[in-house]
Amino acid sequence: MMKPELRIGLVGSGFMGRCHANAFHSVGGLFDLPFEPVCETLADISEEAAAQNAASMGFARATGDWRTICTDPAIDLVAVTAPNVLHEPIVLAALSAGKHIYCEKPLSTTLKSAQCMTTAAQKAGVVTMVGFNFLRNPMIRLARELIEAGEIGEVVSFRGRHAENYMADPDAPHSFRTDPDGGGALADIGSHIISMARYLLGPITQATGQCRTIHKTRPIASGSAEHSPVLVDDVTFALVEFESGAAGTIEANWAASGRTMDLSWEITGTKGALAFSQERMNELLLCKGSGGGRTSGFTKIEAGPSHPPYGNFCPAPGHHLGFNDLKVIEVAQLIDAIGGGINPGPDFQEALEVQKVVSKIATSCS
Repeated sequence: MMKPELRIGLVGSGFMGRCHANAFHSVGGLFDLPFEPVCETLADISEEAAAQNAASMGFARATGDWRTICTDPAIDLVAVTAPNVLHEPIVLAALSAGKHIYCEKPLSTTLKSAQCMTTAAQKAGVVTMVGFNFLRNPMIRLARELIEAGEIGEVVSFRGRHAENYMADPDAPHSFRTDPDGGGALADIGSHIISMARYLLGPITQATGQCRTIHKTRPIASGSAEHSPVLVDDVTFALVEFESGAAGTIEANWAASGRTMDLSWEITGTKGALAFSQERMNELLLCKGSGGGRTSGFTKIEAGPSHPPYGNFCPAPGHHLGFNDLKVIEVAQLIDAIGGGINPGPDFQEALEVQKVVSKIATSCS
């Protein structure tokens, strides 16, 4: 029996756009879904770029104007991987046409904008999901289950970090990321570790930070001798307190030499601790007990079929999931939600809560 089609319009063909396209093409062979995803139209910066990238990314049609996707009755789902500052106009246009929305993080660049988008989504009554794909890791799900089961006792502290090196070079040029409307390191990658903290430990009620710009100027373009000021943070440190009473620290750093994907955290409880790093994303470290002894310390838990949905990808433990697999899991959950299943989020409302924490930290820095 043929499944009904879910016709997808994608805005953007950069790194995340290609991750989305890969997930849309792969998900049907790995998950039993209520719809058959169809890559219908790709929107890009120009007609020429759109046509070229649509062909390589497996989309049937191309357009140089994202508005075409938002108003096209042939499109059911609009996926947004455009620069952060463009999220709001694209999303609002798609919502006004009743489309489901799959938007990359951060939801927007300001709290006001994120609130506007969330309110519009609630009024539209559509399914929304925001691309905090690191939450899809089976090891992260296991960590939350262990915390909720009391395996490490009452949580006392959280130490979280998202550090990468893609802006460590002072000659890396300005881009949408370093534009004030881009949000800086705190909004761009800090939103990931904030979403992770909320997923694991619940609401963050207090947050204060210190923002630092390491490289005060950058070339206006690659190889240019002309520089202009950098008006966003390269690194932010924050103290946070959770509704549960636990406290901790969060760091967002896109100029961390030697680090390519250090999304990591350690959670300490009264009966043990948990630790994780995306650099070893198929491992979760668990410490049971607080005493000493010859065998005390962390034990490695390795991902395998007993940690769903790992088994959808491989029947054998230790063979490892990868970054793109997390995006496939995210898309599977999105399509299931559109088909009437439970939406695990983060939806726009949860992304707004993340944005509130970002805003609190940023405000305290000014």
